Amino acid sequence: MATIFDFDGFVVENDCELLKKAMKGLGTNEDAITENLANRSYKQRQETKKKYPQMFGKRLDEELETELSGNFLKLVLALLKDKVEYDAWVLHDAMKGVGTKESALIEIMCSRSNNEIEEIKKLYKTKYKDELVKDLESDTGGNFKRLMVSLSQAARDESDSVDKSKAVNDAKALYDAGAAKWGTDESRFNVILASRNYAQLNETFEEYLKISGKDIEETIRSEMSGDIKEGMLAIVECCRDKPVFFAQQLYKSMKGFGTNDDQLIRIVVSRSEIDLEDIKVCFKAEYGQTLDAFIDGDTSGDYKKLLRRICMGNK
Repeated sequence: MATIFDFDGFVVENDCELLKKAMKGLGTNEDAITENLANRSYKQRQETKKKYPQMFGKRLDEELETELSGNFLKLVLALLKDKVEYDAWVLHDAMKGVGTKESALIEIMCSRSNNEIEEIKKLYKTKYKDELVKDLESDTGGNFKRLMVSLSQAARDESDSVDKSKAVNDAKALYDAGAAKWGTDESRFNVILASRNYAQLNETFEEYLKISGKDIEETIRSEMSGDIKEGMLAIVECCRDKPVFFAQQLYKSMKGFGTNDDQLIRIVVSRSEIDLEDIKVCFKAEYGQTLDAFIDGDTSGDYKKLLRRICMGNK
C-alpha cells in the first residue's frame, strides 16, 4: 500500500501560487514547500511543474535550486520527477563519470517489472541519447554485466504459473552449478533467476532446500562475491517479499556511521505511491523500530521533515 495518493482538493494554479509565495522575498518558507509536495501525487506534481513556467516565466525546479540546498533540495527535485523519468535519471547518474554506483543499478534493475524496464529504456534513449543496455555493458563487467544485460531485456515470465517438475530440474541445476562443484557456474544462476516468474522461483527455492539442505541465499552468499552476489540476492529477496527487500535496503542506508542519503531518498520517493506503507510495517517487524524513528535519528532539518512527511502520507 502507498503512503501518497492524489490530493482531493488539488487546483494546479493554487499550488503554483503557493510555491511562488514560499520563495518570494527574503528567505524561503521551507515548511510550505514540504507540506505542498508531500501532499501531492506524482501526477499532480507534474501538472504543477508544467504549469509553473506558464504562469511565472521560470521553471519550478530552477527556482527551487536557487532557494534550497543540500539533501533537502535533492529530495525536492526527486519529487518533481515523473516515476519513469526518476528511474532513468538514477540509472544514468549511477553510470556517468568515473566509477559506477552498482547498488543503484541493482536496486532498480532487480526490482522493476518488464513494463517498467521497457518504459525506462524508452525514456532513457529519448533523454540521454543512448541505449540503456549499451551503457550497462560499458559500465559493468563480468557476471554482473551479464545479469544487468539479461534483466534489461525485460523478458521475465510474469505469469503465476508453477511447473513442479521444472522447479525440481532448476533446483538441481542450481545445486550442480554451485554447492556441488568446485567454483561456481554463475551463468546457470543467471539463466534461472533472470527469467523465471516469482512463483516459479519460490517453488524452485523450496526444492533447492530439499536437495541441498541449504537456503538459496546461504548458497549465494558462500559461492559468490561482490556485485553479482548482491544482484542475485536482490532478485531472491524481491521474489520472496518486495517490501521486505526495500525495508532491508532502507536499514542499510542508515545503519552505522553516516547515511547513504541518495539511497534513502531514492527508496522513499520511488516507493511512496506503491508500497511504502507495507515497507514501514516490514521495517518495524524486521528491526524492532519504526522507519520514522530511524529517519529521525539519521537526518535533520527540513530534509528530515520532508522525509517523515512522505512516510506519514496524505490519507
